[in-house]
Amino acid sequence: MGAMPGMDMSGMQGMDMHGMGDPQGMHMGSMNHLTPAGMPNVRHARTEYGPGVDMHVDMPRTNLDDPGIGLRDNGRRVLTYADLHSLDGPIDPREPEREIELHLTGNMERFMWSFDGQKFSEAKPVHFNFGERLRIVLVNDTMMNHPIHLHGMFSELEDPSGQFLARKHTINVQPAQRVTYRVNADAAGRWAYHCHLLYHMEAGMFREVVVS
Repeated sequence: MGAMPGMDMSGMQGMDMHGMGDPQGMHMGSMNHLTPAGMPNVRHARTEYGPGVDMHVDMPRTNLDDPGIGLRDNGRRVLTYADLHSLDGPIDPREPEREIELHLTGNMERFMWSFDGQKFSEAKPVHFNFGERLRIVLVNDTMMNHPIHLHGMFSELEDPSGQFLARKHTINVQPAQRVTYRVNADAAGRWAYHCHLLYHMEAGMFREVVVS
C-alpha cells in the first residue's frame, strides 16, 4: 500500500508491512536511533502472526525527542518526552528484576486492535509479583499512536539508555517506536491495562494485570 497524499511517513523506519499490498513485505529504511548497547532485541510473539496483525516492527526507533506526526517542523517548539524530568527522582532506586515486552498490534483494514496480536477476550492476564520492580517494554507495530494506561501504579518513563525521566500514569507510544518504563508492583489486586483511545480499547487493546 502506498502512502496516502499528505501522510507523514517519517518515523516509520524498520516497519514490515505484511498484508499491506506488497506480497514480499516492505522495509522502510534503517533506524537512526540506537540504544547504547546497539539494536534492541525485538521479540515477536507467535500470536502476532495471524489475521489480526498486518504490520511488524523489526527495527523500532527509541528516540523520545520526536513531537509526532503533524507536529514536526511546524515553526513552533513542541514539548516532547525527552524534555520531561521529575524533580524528586524515581519511586524506588532498585533496578528492575524482570522485563515484560508487549507489542501494540492491529489490522487497520479489519479495524482490530490488540496486545501481541491477542484481543482482550482471548488473552490471559499479565501477572506482576507483589513488591517486585519491573521494566515494561512496549513496541508499537502499528501506524497509529497508542496512549497506554496502567491503573493502580505509576509508570516511570525511561530514556533510551534506561535512565529515569518522569513519572506518569499514561505513556504514549508513537508508530514504530519502542518505549520502556519501570513499575513498582505495590498495589495488590486486579487492574486494567489498556489503550486510552476508547475505540482501540473496545476493539481489543486491553489486558488485565494481576498483582499478587
